[in-house]
Amino acid sequence: MPADDAIRDARPRAAATLPSRAEDFPRWYQEVVARAELAENGPVRGTMVIRPWGYEIWERLQAAIDERIKAAGAHNAYFPLFIPEALMRLEAEHVEGFDPELWVVTHGGGRKLEEPVVVRPTSETVINHFFAKWVQSHRDLPLIVNQWCNVVRWELRPRLFLRTTEFLWQEGHTAHVDEADARAFALRILTDVYRDAMEEVAAVPVLIGHKTARERFAGAVRTWTCEAMMGDGKALQMGTSHELGVNFSKPFGIQYADAAGSLRYVWQTSWGASTRLIGALIMAHGDDFGLRLPPALAPVEVVVLCVREDDQVHRVASQLAEDLRRAGRRVHLDDRTDTGFGRRSVDWELKGVPVRVEVGPRDLARGEVTLVTRHTRTKEPVALGAVAGAVERICRGAAAELRAEALAFREGRTASVTSLAEVAEPGATGFARIPWRAVGEHGELELAAGALSVRCLQRADGGLAAPGEPDDALVAVVGRSY
Repeated sequence: MPADDAIRDARPRAAATLPSRAEDFPRWYQEVVARAELAENGPVRGTMVIRPWGYEIWERLQAAIDERIKAAGAHNAYFPLFIPEALMRLEAEHVEGFDPELWVVTHGGGRKLEEPVVVRPTSETVINHFFAKWVQSHRDLPLIVNQWCNVVRWELRPRLFLRTTEFLWQEGHTAHVDEADARAFALRILTDVYRDAMEEVAAVPVLIGHKTARERFAGAVRTWTCEAMMGDGKALQMGTSHELGVNFSKPFGIQYADAAGSLRYVWQTSWGASTRLIGALIMAHGDDFGLRLPPALAPVEVVVLCVREDDQVHRVASQLAEDLRRAGRRVHLDDRTDTGFGRRSVDWELKGVPVRVEVGPRDLARGEVTLVTRHTRTKEPVALGAVAGAVERICRGAAAELRAEALAFREGRTASVTSLAEVAEPGATGFARIPWRAVGEHGELELAAGALSVRCLQRADGGLAAPGEPDDALVAVVGRSY
């Protein structure tokens, strides 16, 4: 056996073994988050420290979403973290929906505040307070703003990235001249921003549809959603876009003068996606060896590893790393030969780096290196002069292959049924599709008693409901959720 291969085969697999996804998915998830150095619990219950590797994934995802939000016509702004309690209570349904999750500040500077302030759980109220000042005429519309910020909500059972007391997100808020314009924009965000970023960048296939009255956002007239299936068959709500009607513009007095001079209330939307998307990446793509990152979101696309201490190995590895950087790749040179090669390769595998280039003296004697493709865990010898092309090929196809794999998993775990009695089994392990008329509000309560929920309503062909189309004509997607 060549010496380089012997070193590779000696890597400490037992020390790096993760719990099996199939046998203990929750523990597997926690171990990946910790050992891939993505995040850890903060000092206050439910808070989260996002470590550099996890935060850079978020930055790249954030940039992809932000680019699409701006292409839709939004401008970024920032609004206060603290909201007067009186503003929160202007829209009754909204505050009722958020009341159990609110964090309220009653003291500051050593004194009791005259009016308590709410720590931002979402910003509809404070933003609409300013929209009422900024909107005067139809010429001011549409008004489209977005902010990247943190929000704080009480969580009974926190889980890193999925449900934390404080998390990062973007929230967009708009004002429009009429219902049709608001609805069109809410759907544009759903499809052109969220679905596109989730499927094309994160490689996570999503179902789109709208929520039932029981599940929709507090204060909305309709909530549109992107729902994805995770590796254990459960659903994860990835992002939502809400039609708010005039439910906020009336209590906040947001009116505009139309072309004839008549005062009219604006129609509004709000929409958001959060660091929960990192949890989706882990659970949709991860395997028993750790993360599998789409190249677009990987902090490092290619790691070049020196198999052992050797001047020629270091020289060639350094040159390969530089050549790949010049080709536009994010590259890390791992020449820490004082740490065992096996330990290092396992760690990079855990972190989900899409490509590893392993450089050893026996490889070089043959004029080649070994390339390892992370998402397939396959190895191939590649001639030194062909490394850049091989890396390009792997990175170009990785996201599509991950997406196809996740889609095939979802389709294999989705069953069509016709009665409520048939929902339990497929809904417990994946998705059940059932005509909404066979469920209804009473059936939805029955599902909730069995820890199942309607993730979305959509047409039989997976399309979105048309304006005025009754829910009774639609299909409900049912499953367990995070």
